[in-house]
Amino acid sequence: MSDATTTPAASGQVADFWFDPLCPWAWMTSRWIGEVERIRDVTVRWHVMSLAVLNEGKDIPASYRELLDQAWGPVRVVMAAQIEQGDQVVKPLYDAIGTRIHPGGRKDYPTILAEALAEVGLPASLAGYATTDAYDAQLRASHAEGINQVGEDVGTPVVAFNGVAFFGPVVTPAPRGEAAGRLWDGCLLVAGTPGFYEIKRSRTAGPVFD
Repeated sequence: MSDATTTPAASGQVADFWFDPLCPWAWMTSRWIGEVERIRDVTVRWHVMSLAVLNEGKDIPASYRELLDQAWGPVRVVMAAQIEQGDQVVKPLYDAIGTRIHPGGRKDYPTILAEALAEVGLPASLAGYATTDAYDAQLRASHAEGINQVGEDVGTPVVAFNGVAFFGPVVTPAPRGEAAGRLWDGCLLVAGTPGFYEIKRSRTAGPVFD
């Protein structure tokens, strides 16, 4: 989706953030960029992408395929909420769903979606979109908008800094305060460097949900 979820101040920075609600690494990055929004002059615009779409037709383990089959529900509900209720509900609904899935450690997705919709004050009927393809065309378009900026050999999240997109940053635990701001400053620096593509090292720790 190309519509902004908020209207950025003319003088501020803009970040576009694509996420799948089931991805723990996207959740970690979202906690970081939320902190950045608090301490830097930046507005974040929130968009969905889909791990299920990203992995269509790929040879992946059966256990991961089963997870991806379940991943359709949450992202479809967020997409439906955005279309029917407006861009401003994307982040609150993501927060409500993700808090239950990630730090909460829950996998009862139908119950999670019902609780999250109630928490945000959205119609309970939106939960029904978890099992329909009614808005899959819009979901795929939102996914494509993010992934086309970075290529198919990445995952979620995708973050665009003033129009230059990367996968990540992948970080755990999510930096707080000025540490979050310094990471943001560094991301802006590399995003502004023509021809810069990648910094990477092997992960030695899983997501730390604090």
